[in-house]
Amino acid sequence: MQIPVEGFMYPNEIELQWSVLIVLYPFITGLVAGAFILASLERVFRVDAVKPTYRLALLTALAFLLVAPLPLQLHLGRPERSFEMYLTPHRSSAMAMFGFVYLWYLMAVLLLEIWLDYRRDIVMRSQTSTGIIRLVYRVLTLGSSNISERSLRIDERLGYFITLIGIPSAFLLHGYVGFIFGSVKANPWWSSPLMPIVFIFSAIVSGIAGVMLLYMLTSRLRGQPIDIPCLDKIAQYLMYAFIIDFSLEMLDLLQRIYEADESFRSLDFMVHTRLWTSQVIVQILLGTVTPILLLALTQVVKLPEFARKRIYALAGCLTVMGIFAMRWNVVIGGQLFSKSFLGYTTYKMGFATREGLLTAIVLMILPFPILWVLIKLLPPWQEPVSVAEPSAMVAHGAS
Repeated sequence: MQIPVEGFMYPNEIELQWSVLIVLYPFITGLVAGAFILASLERVFRVDAVKPTYRLALLTALAFLLVAPLPLQLHLGRPERSFEMYLTPHRSSAMAMFGFVYLWYLMAVLLLEIWLDYRRDIVMRSQTSTGIIRLVYRVLTLGSSNISERSLRIDERLGYFITLIGIPSAFLLHGYVGFIFGSVKANPWWSSPLMPIVFIFSAIVSGIAGVMLLYMLTSRLRGQPIDIPCLDKIAQYLMYAFIIDFSLEMLDLLQRIYEADESFRSLDFMVHTRLWTSQVIVQILLGTVTPILLLALTQVVKLPEFARKRIYALAGCLTVMGIFAMRWNVVIGGQLFSKSFLGYTTYKMGFATREGLLTAIVLMILPFPILWVLIKLLPPWQEPVSVAEPSAMVAHGAS
């Protein structure tokens, strides 16, 4: 495959080392962090309006978090050796230490919070279900069948404490991804102290938008009415986070323009040529400015419910598209120019290859079947476990 090259390029700069799979990695982890932040609004900050999406946000974060390492695994030449970083940790390797950040967030935060929040439902279902499902729920109880009032209060307090820990952990999870890019001093496109902060707020934006779209979709599939006050509040927080995110990106851009160092001319050329469509058109105009204006319109003008639903759906889709374009421009765009600023290359993505388009599509679809299974196993909406909750069952759990 011949890759078009302009100007002077070293041989190791012609082919990109990081492909579309590395684009998916920060995009998926961003959805995880943003979904958890949305869930924390109800648990920690007592925003009762977003309560209908609390459990859905937690399950969404878990489904995407389970898929998050797969792009990295497929990118590795010897993926079977990846476990060795846990056996021989090296503190000077940012990528190696990220494995511990991932495990901390998965095991100590997200799984534990979901288990505590669902423990009562799991115990009830383990006593009312039959067959293999009954066995599954009994395993999920982890041997704890006490659902007395005192026990549930302890679960609530412990869950609140874990959520408090989870908020900075979510920031660490995705901010660490931005740190990995921002710490590459040899690449002026990435080397910015604002990179981790921009990644954090863009993660919040993408996660909130993703959960909002999933809430609208699942409500429609279930034939249930959408909670409009909940949707309005989510859209309001989405707009606030989006404005902060856009402001930080513009601040970073103004700083680069003001400094105008030796790399500025090369970066400016990239924006006006190879990245014009993906950055200016898709990321900024369609994926940032348009959804902010749409969301602002719903805050300024009192529109009917059906109009607000359509605007929220359109703004959510454009937001997710814009954040993905931002990840693309950072990962791919940061590799299209020479370290000497004298040459430029292009990125050709294969289709049915290990790091091609088909693999990326499969990885993006994979979290949704996982989420479907999680929803079937642990419904995020209030559903009666049985016709009437037997008081004897509660007493049995208390004993």
